[in-house]
Amino acid sequence: SIIRRQRQELKLLIAELKDRDKELNDMVAVHERHIQAWEDDRQKILSLAEQCSLLTSELNERNAVIKSLTKKLKLLESQHNDSKITLENTQQKFRELTQKVSDSSVHCQALEEKNQSLHCSVLELSAKTGQLQAREQELLTMLQLKDKALIETTDQITEVTSKFKTLEGALRAAKLEEFSRNREHQDLKLTLKDVVFQVNKMKDVLSEKMKESSKHQEEISHLKQENGCLRSELILAVEEAQRKDQLYQFAKSKQVRIEKELSSLRQVCVKQQRDLHFLHVNLDSSQDSRQ
Repeated sequence: SIIRRQRQELKLLIAELKDRDKELNDMVAVHERHIQAWEDDRQKILSLAEQCSLLTSELNERNAVIKSLTKKLKLLESQHNDSKITLENTQQKFRELTQKVSDSSVHCQALEEKNQSLHCSVLELSAKTGQLQAREQELLTMLQLKDKALIETTDQITEVTSKFKTLEGALRAAKLEEFSRNREHQDLKLTLKDVVFQVNKMKDVLSEKMKESSKHQEEISHLKQENGCLRSELILAVEEAQRKDQLYQFAKSKQVRIEKELSSLRQVCVKQQRDLHFLHVNLDSSQDSRQ
């Protein structure tokens, strides 16, 4: 009876050991599943980190492009300032020409009327340059707004990276806390969904910014073309003014030659008058001698 009892106890112990072994095997399987899920989440987080690094590199490239555009805009401003100086010089020349032409002959008055028409065209060109400058100021303000938006996007990306870092810390803590893995895993899934949603939002924002920057580049190229046309018109106006100045100089030199000829003729007349007076004196003296 003792041996039977011991055998029954051994059978019970063996059955309990089998149950314990089965429970341990189930726990090991669950633990392996948790480790595999954690590894999958870690791979996803690493891929998201790589995508974030690519986005930051693209943002840096866009910032470089925007800096180059701002430099080009500054060059355009300097060129507009040079065109302003040339316009002021041409206006000053026109004023001097009008003052000179007011004292000259009828031919010079006709030249003055032509110069006034040229002055009106220069004023129209200056008005067009003022409009272009206003347009450039609007583009500069829009580019500044785009810079602010890009800075905000970079800040949001830094926040997303900080969230990734916090998620990695949470995953490291999840290794130690095996009993609360399921709940934390669900929370991490939710946060990852939010992060993915935010990253998609950021991608949409970046695409919109790229479209807007392409539009601004087209507007800048159009402004450059208009600026080139205005420059060509200014060059033509300056050339016309130079031709008018040359004509005025030719007329002035012609007038000087005529005045020289008149003075020479006056001298000849004076000499002839003197000779006539001398002849009259000689005649009078001869008549007196005859008498």
